Amino acid sequence: MLHLFIIILIKRTGELRPMLDKIFGTVFGEGVSLTIGRMLLIIIAAIVLGFLISALYLYVHRKENFIKSYIITIVMLPPMIAIIILLIGDNIARAFSLAGAFSLVRYRSAAGDPSDICFIFFSLAVGLACGLGYLGYGFVFFILLSILTIILHKTNYGTPPATHMTLKITIPENLNYNGLFDEVLDKYTTDWNLNRVKTVQFGSLFDLVYSIELDKNADQKKFIDELRTLNGNLNITLVLSRNESKVYD
Repeated sequence: MLHLFIIILIKRTGELRPMLDKIFGTVFGEGVSLTIGRMLLIIIAAIVLGFLISALYLYVHRKENFIKSYIITIVMLPPMIAIIILLIGDNIARAFSLAGAFSLVRYRSAAGDPSDICFIFFSLAVGLACGLGYLGYGFVFFILLSILTIILHKTNYGTPPATHMTLKITIPENLNYNGLFDEVLDKYTTDWNLNRVKTVQFGSLFDLVYSIELDKNADQKKFIDELRTLNGNLNITLVLSRNESKVYD
């Protein structure tokens, strides 16, 4: 039965090969030059893929903050890369000239989330595929990588068992903080460490800054409420470590 299935599959593949070659082949065939129609087709396909990639990013990050300019960048990259590839063609001199021009550009943006960088490379890859004329492959790449991204997002693949956070607790100067919060921290975290002690308000208050691994099943409100009963109901700040700079404001 399996042998028969393989024979049928090979036969059907042979029958479909001309159609597959037409779909997944480049729009630049042997002796085919670039025309306005082909150029518009490539750019439109790149724009459509850019919008699809940005829609995927918005879906994956719908519960998080994102920057509008970054979304626009994802949309613009594929057609920009496609245009650059079209202009370069197979001219090596143009390629070196373009590389020299881009080497003069300095990017001052701070490094973002690694997943954001992956979406940038996603857009670049699709733009390259379109620029080389492989529109079918560009859409196939988008579908496969989109499925992979959604699966990783839905399964929470790579999520650590605990959330690394920074905790700042303000206490009055007459309160002895040694061992004061140990019991609560042991209850709601898997690991913690006191990183910094600082006097504020002309020495009338102390700021204690902890690095903690918050248990994924911990109730953050109850955690903070129990801390408030110990610090005289003064300020308590709990932030993710990637926003750690806000703790020291």
